Amino acid sequence: MHKLFAGLALAGAMVASTAALAAPVKPTVVLVHGAFADSTSWNGVVKILEKDGYPVIAAANPLRSLKGDSEYVANILAGIKTPVVLVGHSYGGPVISEAAYGNSNVKALVYVSALAPDVGESTAALSGRFPGSTLGPTLAAPVTLLGGGKDLYIQQDKFHDQFAADVSNADAKLMAVTQRPVTEAALNEAATEPAWKAIPSWFVYGDKDKNIPPQAQAFMAQRAHSKQTVVVKGASHVVMVSNPKIVAGLIETAASSK
Repeated sequence: MHKLFAGLALAGAMVASTAALAAPVKPTVVLVHGAFADSTSWNGVVKILEKDGYPVIAAANPLRSLKGDSEYVANILAGIKTPVVLVGHSYGGPVISEAAYGNSNVKALVYVSALAPDVGESTAALSGRFPGSTLGPTLAAPVTLLGGGKDLYIQQDKFHDQFAADVSNADAKLMAVTQRPVTEAALNEAATEPAWKAIPSWFVYGDKDKNIPPQAQAFMAQRAHSKQTVVVKGASHVVMVSNPKIVAGLIETAASSK
């Protein structure tokens, strides 16, 4: 009888082990926030992804320079052993484009209200290529940095309407107070390595985005041969905050793509 139970236990363990081996490994989702935001802007998306079994990292984008920020994210990617879906919001788009270049572990790029620059294009120039951005007049007086350069913030009393119009007053106020500054140099630094030319990409943005004109985002999605482009009606620049289910859904679509 003892041998029978031992045999059954061994058989059960073998079945479980086989099932584990057969189950596909879900890619790690790496989320990169943009200017005037921080990693908490992904909170709603993170909850959904983790509930659905995805490993998630919300990287703290330094927002200092495109080259330096991209190298920082690339170093994070270097420590991940599973396939990666790399997601960028706003200025995080140029960062993921550079960070993923030449990395065979990145299987998909997802641009969330984000820029996807080509060689020589900067965030500032690409945002202004089409009419509609009202960001400039809402910026506060630049903060001068030691050693030169300037940090940029959005004026707190203009933040809600400009950046997060479809977010509650209370949440938008917190976002305004805790916003992370970006350097003026980072927004004007030219891109060098557009990974979207080699890695499949997906795009999602709101049709009421006041930072990056929707027309510009449509242009970039088409240029990158986007696998799927989702335009969220009434959504602001922070579509991942106001519509986390839609954004998480597109990320999971990219993650499950072959």
